Amino acid sequence: MKTTYKMMGIADYITIVNGLLGTLAIFFLLLAIDDMSEPYYDGGLLTDYIWAAMLCILLSALGDIIDGPIARRWSKKQLLGGSLDIMSDCISFCVAPALMVFAMFGRWGEATPIWTISLAIACCWMIACGMLRLARFQHDEGGYVSYFYGLSSPANAMLILSAAGLIWLQPSSGYGPDLSTWSCDYCFGEGEHPYLDFIILPILLVSGSLMISDRKMSKLKSGFALRLSVIQFAAILFAVIHAMSVTQKTDAAADLSGTAFTMFLFGISLVLVMIYVVAGPHIVKLENTFSEDE
Repeated sequence: MKTTYKMMGIADYITIVNGLLGTLAIFFLLLAIDDMSEPYYDGGLLTDYIWAAMLCILLSALGDIIDGPIARRWSKKQLLGGSLDIMSDCISFCVAPALMVFAMFGRWGEATPIWTISLAIACCWMIACGMLRLARFQHDEGGYVSYFYGLSSPANAMLILSAAGLIWLQPSSGYGPDLSTWSCDYCFGEGEHPYLDFIILPILLVSGSLMISDRKMSKLKSGFALRLSVIQFAAILFAVIHAMSVTQKTDAAADLSGTAFTMFLFGISLVLVMIYVVAGPHIVKLENTFSEDE
């Protein structure tokens, strides 16, 4: 009987690191809860731990991109890769983003049960759909076709992170309380509430549905689609890094005024992900046409 480490190839170690990065993101979210206990406008927006969790998820996505080519080119042992990849993706791109959203928008100590339960159901829906999507990928041997059925879990994570970052920063965008807050005490509890928080619910529900749909989505491995995906990833990565640098400043006013650029980068990332989702089948069709011509 082979010992476990003898069954592993180079790519398997990268996949394990990817899963551990997702786990580290969850650890950061646990640390963020203490900061979240402060009133929303008195420090809840300025925690580094949320951005650290996002960064871990992004690094895991980067590792997920490179472990496949490494496995095909340099790793002779591919006995554990498929199963490891599913477990890693489930942690990093399903559980971690869902917990991140719940930590960001659960409004610890302020929200009423209606909002908390609704948000929890939406997060659980996304996790369940992600699990089903990954199981189907393994069952259908999705690695051997040129497209995905349904939105991939890393792409879904990019969608959730982009939207969550943009919505989270909106109250500190400097547009004034009349535009950044609204009142719904019955749903959210007493006090001022960020205007766009409720949008995260349909985003979670729709993203989960996209993962278990039959919609054909490009794997973004070449051409113009690949270049757009690189721009999207760079935009959200720099947004997170910039957000972390803003929260390191000692001047709270400077912290809030510096969010406009971060929101702009999150906005670029969100728009590009949405273009990918909307134009997914058309991109697949174009890629297939170019392949046949060649």
